[in-house]
Amino acid sequence: MRYRQLGRTGLFVSEICLGAMTIGGGKGIWQAIGNLEQDAADTLIKRALDGGVNFIDTADVYSAGHSEIMVGQSLVNLGIKRSDVVIATKVYGEMGKGPNDRGASRGHIMDGIKQSLERMKLDYIDLYQIHGNDPVTPVEETVRALDDLVREGLVRYVGVSNWPAWKIMKAAAYAEHKDFARFESLQAYYSIAGRDLERELVPMMEDQKIGLMVWSPLAGGLLSGKFGPGSNGPEGARRASFDFPPVNKERAWPIVDAMRGIATVKGISVARVALAYVLAKPFVTSIIIGAKTVEQLDDNLAATALKLTAEELKTLDDISALTPEYPGWMFERQSGDRVPKSFEAVKGG
Repeated sequence: MRYRQLGRTGLFVSEICLGAMTIGGGKGIWQAIGNLEQDAADTLIKRALDGGVNFIDTADVYSAGHSEIMVGQSLVNLGIKRSDVVIATKVYGEMGKGPNDRGASRGHIMDGIKQSLERMKLDYIDLYQIHGNDPVTPVEETVRALDDLVREGLVRYVGVSNWPAWKIMKAAAYAEHKDFARFESLQAYYSIAGRDLERELVPMMEDQKIGLMVWSPLAGGLLSGKFGPGSNGPEGARRASFDFPPVNKERAWPIVDAMRGIATVKGISVARVALAYVLAKPFVTSIIIGAKTVEQLDDNLAATALKLTAEELKTLDDISALTPEYPGWMFERQSGDRVPKSFEAVKGG
């Protein structure tokens, strides 16, 4: 297991993060995603920690708070030293019937942190993240509230999830101007079949040195190698009842076939190839895996030991390349060769 620096901080997190979305169960989508009970959660978390994982991600909205409760209980049951594990959780989702029981307002953030700490029986959260884009609350209100939590010692670092690049930049500029705690991480969807964030989010993250936590690197299991045209996958598969995140499947199947060819030669799972591809990207800090079984977890952990060759990476890059969009194709046309020419001119004297 390798450990990577989270954003500009001095905090190092494992390149595999254990996602707790499968823990807790409940009704609706949570039942489809996973319903691990406490004993199974303890077993999974222990195996992850034994495998070198030091990073666990959950959210208040997962199973209506039960995921947080069970993660906190697992730390107690397993006797985990608090400083040995990085706990991340999120706030934003609907946690009640009132109009203020959701969003990124100061009020909901202050209520949310108190409730998350109580559920997990913790004194502080290592990484507290805004879970979604609030079109109503001003960015300045959200950033100020998070800074207050850091100053109070309830939160050590703050992050964001599912925001557009322009809004993260606006938050970064405001935080820098006011000397407030800034977003150190972005939690976003990314997979070999969904590389959209490379258009604007990746350049922004590289410029601002913001770490990337990838959710659903297997596209909700679609890239596990167990699905194909006209197939809903194995019995009990999440995709069969919860078709998320959205993926252009006609575009995805050739990608899966290419990964299957690599996996067959190496004698490994297609899922392992898909995860290794994401881990090979220099802008990725950690990938979040939401295993339901120890077997799934072990296979996912093994992806950290898989190093794809330059030829294999090029094959996968080519077959999964994004369709050019404006203004990207205009950048390439107008200035794609500017840096090399400028460099050669200087170099030549």
